[in-house]
Amino acid sequence: MVNVGSKLVTERTAAARAKVFVGPELMKLVRENGLKKGDVLSVARLAGIVGSKQTSSLIPLCHNISLSSVAVDIELDSALNCALTAVSVSALTVYDMCKAVSHDIVISEIMLLAKSGGTRGDFHQT
Repeated sequence: MVNVGSKLVTERTAAARAKVFVGPELMKLVRENGLKKGDVLSVARLAGIVGSKQTSSLIPLCHNISLSSVAVDIELDSALNCALTAVSVSALTVYDMCKAVSHDIVISEIMLLAKSGGTRGDFHQT
């Protein structure tokens, strides 16, 4: 059985990354804001922020964590940077908005880059 009781309130930070590979034709459409569903990067950024706030609703047995700040940075030819749920939801949003053009899209390398605080202390991906 897993103890999902209350935890001490501590200051925490985290950074994560996801990569979404879309191919050259789709990259051009995303860059030029040429998809019918709209501005992929702006919607994905918003989805990441909203997703991070819904983490405890999406992940079973996850504690509700009060967020004071969420930043989602999206760069073409690079990575999405923020917390794990945010990058996952952002990546899935990119896929959803682009699937009408191509299903040849790959989401990979969703990982925690760094975190501080909490019971287990600091972590930095090497």
